[in-house]
Amino acid sequence: MFGCLVAGRLVQTDAQQVSSDKFVFTLPDYEKVNHVVVFMLGTVPFPVGMGGAVYFSFPDPAVGQVWQLLGFITNEKPSAMFRISGLKAGEGGAHPFGMMAISAPSVAQVGVSIESLELLAQQTPVSTSAVSTVDSFTQFTQKMLESLYNFTSSFALSQSQMTPNPSEMYVPASSILKWYENFQRIMMQNPNFWKT
Repeated sequence: MFGCLVAGRLVQTDAQQVSSDKFVFTLPDYEKVNHVVVFMLGTVPFPVGMGGAVYFSFPDPAVGQVWQLLGFITNEKPSAMFRISGLKAGEGGAHPFGMMAISAPSVAQVGVSIESLELLAQQTPVSTSAVSTVDSFTQFTQKMLESLYNFTSSFALSQSQMTPNPSEMYVPASSILKWYENFQRIMMQNPNFWKT
């Protein structure tokens, strides 16, 4: 029903079912992991009006297992990426996983609890788990635009430095800057404009 991708290197699809509506993935060496992606496999949808609250649990020597709400997945939003690096010890909250204990001290867990969409909407995830809302395509495009502008600017000459060359065509740096600014504005308004 669910899958978990750990830092782009380990895909797990064998969640342990701990109750009729709760599933758990084990994350060994969680200290080396920055992000996890939780996703539906596409084989079994959530029941109508239901979704999955995604929790992260890690051992805290001071208080034991700490469970933190990361966010949720639904039939309409079948996957989500969460940052788990930087979560603070001892900042757990109410959770549906009870007092599940883990024997290995360096093992963490990702839990999915099937809950009503109404209840999911009322819950507040740990703020540090949110991943940037700017997707990787938009980030790539912005970096590419900056690279183009910086590259072309490195060849800039003033008019007094230019020597006539009939086989060479020159583009004013101001026109590249204007194109760059326009493209960024379009990307902010509609990152998928290029698909139409």
